Amino acid sequence: MEISLSKLPWQAQIGAFVALAIAGIASFEYFIVVDRRADIDGRATQLTSLRADIAKGQETARKLPEFRSQVAELEGRLSNLRAILPEEKDAEDLLRRLQTVAVQSNITIKNFKPEATVTKQLHAEWPITLQLDGTYHNLALFFDRVGKFTRIVNISNVDIKGKDKPAANATISASCTATTFVLLEKPAGKPGAKPGAAGAAKS
Repeated sequence: MEISLSKLPWQAQIGAFVALAIAGIASFEYFIVVDRRADIDGRATQLTSLRADIAKGQETARKLPEFRSQVAELEGRLSNLRAILPEEKDAEDLLRRLQTVAVQSNITIKNFKPEATVTKQLHAEWPITLQLDGTYHNLALFFDRVGKFTRIVNISNVDIKGKDKPAANATISASCTATTFVLLEKPAGKPGAKPGAAGAAKS
């Protein structure tokens, strides 16, 4: 049985055309427009991400001079820190400095004995036993001048005794520990270090 649109009433023909048009539009919407919209949405997301990256890059570029200034400041601090905490211990240099201020203070260094280094997290403590001859006043001057060193030197374990036979510039004998500090190139306890190595250094 064949159905011809031309044989249908005009109202039915219009309804059929409307139905076909709606079906065509729906098919176009489903197969074409939806895919296009998904593609457009994806591209819009990418564009938003790219714009955000560009904005971050521009902000970083604006802050570059500030970053360079901060790096220069940190390098200056590191240089100052190395002056206070040298990366290597130098017994001759420290003895020369101590000898200079001892002469300036009329103090005689009778003995200079470096002891075992004590390793800490970022630095090492390097104690040195000193035996000194002089007077109370001159010993105080000596300690004051040592305290003004650029390189940190702490004086501890001070023991002062009067001489049995005092002289004009040598009425006392004193012993003390002058502890200076060494900046470690690599922090203690780094991977691969032998267990107990730090403890061995303290013994």
